[in-house]
Amino acid sequence: MTVIVRFAPSPTGFLHIGGARTALFNWLYARHTGGQFRLRIEDTDRARSTREAVEAIVNGLNWLGLDWDGDIVHQSDWQERHAEAARQMLANGNAYYAYETTAELEAMREKAKAEKRTLRYDGVWRDRDPRDAPPDGKPVIRLKAPRDGTTTIRDHVQGEVAVANEQLDDLIILRADGTPTYNLSVVVDDHDMGITHVIRGDDHFTNAFRQTRIYRALGWEVPDFAHVPLIHGQDGAKLSKRHGALGVEAYRDMGYLPEAMRNYLLRLGWSHGDDEIISTEQAIRWFDLDGLGKSPARFDFVKLANIDGHYIRETPDARLVESILPRLAMNADDPLTARLAAAMPDIKSRAKTLIELADLARFYVAKRPVPLAVNLDRNALDLLTGVAVPLGTAPDWNDHALETLVRHYAESKNQKLGAVAQPLRIALTGSANSPPLFAVMRVLGREESLGRIDDALHPKGV
Repeated sequence: MTVIVRFAPSPTGFLHIGGARTALFNWLYARHTGGQFRLRIEDTDRARSTREAVEAIVNGLNWLGLDWDGDIVHQSDWQERHAEAARQMLANGNAYYAYETTAELEAMREKAKAEKRTLRYDGVWRDRDPRDAPPDGKPVIRLKAPRDGTTTIRDHVQGEVAVANEQLDDLIILRADGTPTYNLSVVVDDHDMGITHVIRGDDHFTNAFRQTRIYRALGWEVPDFAHVPLIHGQDGAKLSKRHGALGVEAYRDMGYLPEAMRNYLLRLGWSHGDDEIISTEQAIRWFDLDGLGKSPARFDFVKLANIDGHYIRETPDARLVESILPRLAMNADDPLTARLAAAMPDIKSRAKTLIELADLARFYVAKRPVPLAVNLDRNALDLLTGVAVPLGTAPDWNDHALETLVRHYAESKNQKLGAVAQPLRIALTGSANSPPLFAVMRVLGREESLGRIDDALHPKGV
């Protein structure tokens, strides 16, 4: 059997983090088994579905590196096929026309409320003669589901769960206007696409019972289910925007690497021993449904940042340079990209996001004069003036030679190295904090370094 899974979002908004994790789990299972990962856009809610949302979903999946097999399926293209399946159930006696009025439904609702029970359709038209139908009535089609026994789901995460059939009512499968309902469309599409495993959030768990009854009414094989607990915030509450329930594009804009997001999302609900850093290649090799957890995962920005920092350190310098160029308002043809490339080994170990990396790199490509965030007092200026002289005639411009020169100058003035190094750091970077000073000087080069020192000693307008 070839495993075929799908990711089936509704295009009513961005690709949120929970949906991205669902897509990742499906993608990994397909790649692990040598199967197929399909993308289906469930756009039958025409009032709320938008082209912009479809683009956001596609762009989000592309950024995460989750490629799908075959063409994108749009559920709205298959509504007549869905209606055909409803008529098939009518023909085989597993569905019926129901003509209840709004008033009758409201009466059922009030009765359930008075009896303090969940509303369930009472089956008033289940065995009623269609000749009793009102002359102008427009019927829905309802599933004629069994009332005795149980419907059992064998789920890879939740285990075996049975629900008494008397607790499940005859759901509508085709509305009065001829449009199919969600559960019917999902079943027909999954069957026609050959879906073998349905991996999704456990907010769909109750739908699995309804959908199983539709599969059986149509005489189709029920796929395997795996309903994954939802993601919660760090405080254990339902995930919201304050916890990180943002669109995938927001994480891209916050400077996270896609491979870090894949690693982090993988660990939100799936485990492989105590491994925290799991490459995509390892994830494909190891992923199975048995590793899915039964408890809700907790979203933690600190852990995400730590994982992203790891991947930044492991990423080739050239790719990092390319990634931060837009954040520095630069393009690849700018000659200063060579300076960024030379600086990258010294700064990438200090960053946990691409935004931090760009901020660390910014002073390397800043235009002179570099704004100083720290004022230099008289003593610092005197030391800076003094050390500029030997620096101007330094025979070698490398880390060791520069440190030796500055250290000797400091000793000649009965100063510690830091007393001279800190004014140099401020003059060169504009800040009291930076990567190692002599590496900074090497990357900036002799001419730029001496020019920045002179700018600090002779500020314009002073």
